[in-house]
Amino acid sequence: MKKRVVITGHGLVCPIGNSVEESFSNALKGKNGIDFIKSFDTEQWKVKIGGEIKNLDYEKFIDKKSIKRQDKVINIALIAAKEAYKKSGLKKEDIKDPFRFGTFIGSGIGGLTTINRETEISVVRHPSRMSPFFIPASIINLIGAAVSLEFQAKGPNLPIVTACSAATNSMGEAFRYIRDGYLDLAFAGGSEAPINTIGVNGFANMRALSMESDPNKASLPFDKRRAGFVIAEGAGVFIFEEYEHAKKRGANILAEVVGYGTTSDAYHITAPDVNAEGVSRALNEALIDADISPNKIDYINAHGTGTPLNDKYETLGIKKVFGDHAKKINISSTKSMTGHALGASGAIESVFAIEALRTSKIPPTINYKEKDPDCDLNYTPNSYVERNIDYAINMNLGFGGQNAVMIFKRYKND
Repeated sequence: MKKRVVITGHGLVCPIGNSVEESFSNALKGKNGIDFIKSFDTEQWKVKIGGEIKNLDYEKFIDKKSIKRQDKVINIALIAAKEAYKKSGLKKEDIKDPFRFGTFIGSGIGGLTTINRETEISVVRHPSRMSPFFIPASIINLIGAAVSLEFQAKGPNLPIVTACSAATNSMGEAFRYIRDGYLDLAFAGGSEAPINTIGVNGFANMRALSMESDPNKASLPFDKRRAGFVIAEGAGVFIFEEYEHAKKRGANILAEVVGYGTTSDAYHITAPDVNAEGVSRALNEALIDADISPNKIDYINAHGTGTPLNDKYETLGIKKVFGDHAKKINISSTKSMTGHALGASGAIESVFAIEALRTSKIPPTINYKEKDPDCDLNYTPNSYVERNIDYAINMNLGFGGQNAVMIFKRYKND
């Protein structure tokens, strides 16, 4: 018999806030977290704008020595995990068997700032000058390993690495592990910290990024003027928990996880399938998994990168699945405010989707001015909307043809 899976804690660090409350409050205000990059000198580079984390006091959460030894991608995941754990109200005595407490925190690239820095040291100075912590600071599984070590979660540590779908796929696997009875609890989410010279310029040279010099015109999801995404950093982490386990300890349940679908386009290494076959199939799989009809969906936090092709074919995929109901769904791309945090985006945006469920307030797609005939749905332009929501979707599409969809349900005390 399949178990019910609920969310009892969530944590967030992103360009518009360093906690769930701060970030969601700013999202409802339409705050733009995109600005000129400050973490390195961009004078000689084509792209000068990104979504950076701001005013985060790392030492409030992590000791100085660990901060220096670990890549930012690990540090921000730890901070988000600590917020999620605190909110969950979990105590040591609630965890009867630590081997039934897993960790599923994905990333698209991992410790890229460390890779950037240590490679430069090796070439410019000498290989012997590289840090002995280079490898553990760089590899993706060390993100989850740091979290599992901090909280003694001894179940599987399985980061799913599927580019921009990494967090959503990681969350989906955590959902399945708990639903199928293998675990009682899991950290689930994603983390990314790609704002450095090779991260920014790697994407710039493949012409994926917006070259806009005005931060208020750079991230334009679903707008006719869109010309590329804005690279960003951030981390979102949840506590997923088996329903009876949560009820037994009197946990505050934030939402229920009810559906997950994932596919591969098998079409192109970076471009989306022009028939939207993969994304529409992933949406359908999630709806079947949740055992609900398409007309039950009230809100979609879309992938909405602001690239010409993604937004066009994501819209097509939504229309294929939802038909006439697609026009009745509130859709938003919070990337218009945060930028695109690659493998962490699914977790960051799932936080916004869940908060929309809980508060009946849907965050907007800001900077939306010019309609595109290929993007003709309701993208919740520029101002938040109040609406009762029973079911919300978060969907993400990644390089390599990755598609991942999660469905969340408003929790009603039963």
